[in-house]
Amino acid sequence: MLRLLRLLLLLLLLPPPGSPEPSEPPGLASLSPGAPPQAPDLLYADGLRAYSAGAWAPAVALLREALRSLEVLGRTRRDCGASCAAEPDAALPAQLLGAPQSASGPRAWEPLLLRATLRRAECLTQCAARRLGPGGAARLRVGSALRDVFRRREPYNYLQRAYYQLKKLDLAASAAHTFFVANPTHLQMREDMAKYRRMSGIRPQSFQDLVTPPYWAAYDSGLELLGQQEAALALPRLEEALQGSLAHVESCRAGCEGPEEQQPAEEEEEEGSQGGLYEAIAGHWIRVLQCRQHCVADTATRPGRSFPVPDFIPSQLRRLQEAYAQVGNVSKAMENVLSVLLFYPEDEAAKKALSQYQTELGEPRPGLGPREDIQRFILRSLGEKRQLYYAMEHLGTGFKDPDSWTPAALIPEALREKLREDQEKRSWDQEPPQPKSLPYWKDVLLLEGVTLTQDAQQLNGSDRAVLDGLLTPAECGVLLQLAKDAAEAGARSGYRGRRSPHSPHERFEGLTVLKAAQLARAGTVSKPGAKLLLEVSERVRTLTQAYFSPERPLHLSFTHLVCRSAIEGEQEQRMDLSHPVHADNCVLDPDTGDCWREPPAYTYRDYSGLLYLNDDFKGGDLFFTQPNALTVTAQVRPRCGRLVAFSSGGENPHGVWAVTRGRRCALALWHTWAPEHRELEWTEAKELLQEEEEEEEEEEEEGETLSRDPSPEPPSHKLQRAQDKAGKLLRVREEL
Repeated sequence: MLRLLRLLLLLLLLPPPGSPEPSEPPGLASLSPGAPPQAPDLLYADGLRAYSAGAWAPAVALLREALRSLEVLGRTRRDCGASCAAEPDAALPAQLLGAPQSASGPRAWEPLLLRATLRRAECLTQCAARRLGPGGAARLRVGSALRDVFRRREPYNYLQRAYYQLKKLDLAASAAHTFFVANPTHLQMREDMAKYRRMSGIRPQSFQDLVTPPYWAAYDSGLELLGQQEAALALPRLEEALQGSLAHVESCRAGCEGPEEQQPAEEEEEEGSQGGLYEAIAGHWIRVLQCRQHCVADTATRPGRSFPVPDFIPSQLRRLQEAYAQVGNVSKAMENVLSVLLFYPEDEAAKKALSQYQTELGEPRPGLGPREDIQRFILRSLGEKRQLYYAMEHLGTGFKDPDSWTPAALIPEALREKLREDQEKRSWDQEPPQPKSLPYWKDVLLLEGVTLTQDAQQLNGSDRAVLDGLLTPAECGVLLQLAKDAAEAGARSGYRGRRSPHSPHERFEGLTVLKAAQLARAGTVSKPGAKLLLEVSERVRTLTQAYFSPERPLHLSFTHLVCRSAIEGEQEQRMDLSHPVHADNCVLDPDTGDCWREPPAYTYRDYSGLLYLNDDFKGGDLFFTQPNALTVTAQVRPRCGRLVAFSSGGENPHGVWAVTRGRRCALALWHTWAPEHRELEWTEAKELLQEEEEEEEEEEEEGETLSRDPSPEPPSHKLQRAQDKAGKLLRVREEL
């Protein structure tokens, strides 16, 4: 009955049929101004029911009200926390802040602390009741599962479809764009966005993000203007970005004190909790501090990304220092460089800039120091870190410090060695090895009979090379025949002969090393071809390591023999690529030039290679671009035995032009520094082929023995060998 009344109430709030669309998109605007929020979980559940029933208008109303209620709940907690902390009697008694103990005894602080805690709790409860109605925040608690749903912006996915059904296309585009920003790998939404952009009735300004904090737009535009040498225009945007970032940190910190945010951590540690008063207080306080420390990383993480922008706050201060210096405001530049030195006191570039500014200013100016907001930020953060490291050392709690600027002296000596060992486990991730000099690797390549055709400079990039002579024409022919035989056998690894996943105008066939070995074992493809595939992949790995990473071993992480074939009759006026521009170990964002090393990218890949087998086709050239995925910087034409090798990161965005006639075949290889990600199938394929060779040798030896000894083999031995061989063949057939 309550849900029915709620649905009727929201229906009354909808505009009458034929009324003009609202001027603002469906963000968090209130549908019922002044009304107390309702339970977001119930509203969301009712909205999904209405959506499933095709009741599009009630679904929109319920989903928007769920979003509004959740926002009001968070804003109420932040406002009440700030107002209660500012009350005259909110400060802790002096005795708790380090004043000498009175004669009343060593535990005189205990009632003072608990009394202050009770007063703060009373203030928060009354404030929430005034803002949220009877029951306050306790009535509107949101579970962790629903928080994740809202964090992923799933309500906007339903909203865009409901708006589309209601013929409100501008609102549908806004909701779709909002969802897509946080879910850039959602394939269905990618298609929907493309459809919306093709619709003539949708205004370009409708494609706006309704949720992302505005400091990200200020940050991006400030960096862009600064890169264009427009420092005067960049300064207001950079200042707006910094202030917005700090405000978002404060908002996040206020949310850390809410009961629902702490629930998952409590459940995890419930088993080991002793249940005492002070243990419970300490445990809850530690979780609050951990949450607060993570707020900087939360602020620095773009929507739809898994990892934060490194050194987000210090990097903004560096850009501000640079911009103020360019416009001639030395005092402000000095203020920001002093703020950078609060994070990194030994930063050589900052110290050099500070010395230059001091020389330009001449006499010392009183009152000129680091920014006050940054000083407060640093002091508060260091105080919280001290408590967390103390708990880590003495209470056995965990804490992963999100900041690289934390002073080593702050960490207890007993913990430093363990933390250092944890950081050194993947030290190469932060500091990759430098390639050897040009003469060194030239000598190495000459030993293999390989010639360098183009280096990184000639390819207009970094960590790129084109090498020729890795295969003879005969070897290319063997591998081409291997690919052809495997395709005719229907063993297209991963794609089953369907059209290419990258272009509807091509067919894509792939063969892995293990599948090739299994087919060779079954007699479907030639054994020399499968063996050559293994040998060549190892040849490429050896040369790639010699060229790029002579001091650290590389491991094959994946090997794939792939062929792209143009589909006849579908090549006229073709506009797409055979393989769109991408990077191999990160998600490329052409709009910002960033490349996010996170799933779904294969983040463990460090170097890539393409070994070509033929050139009797039209199109299909490899090309490199700038991070915008538009400006081509280099292009390579395939030919037999040519290897294009390059680092797998965002410094080498690349794609493949459309194959418009014929069949293009190449061996694609990826290498990794991480031994745990080496290609296990490669080892398995090698063992499978060696096992067959050993069996053939045994049969030859037995044949020679029989020719010398006419005595028959015992029937039991003959039967056992026949069963073993049949069992192995059966397993191979099952794998195929």
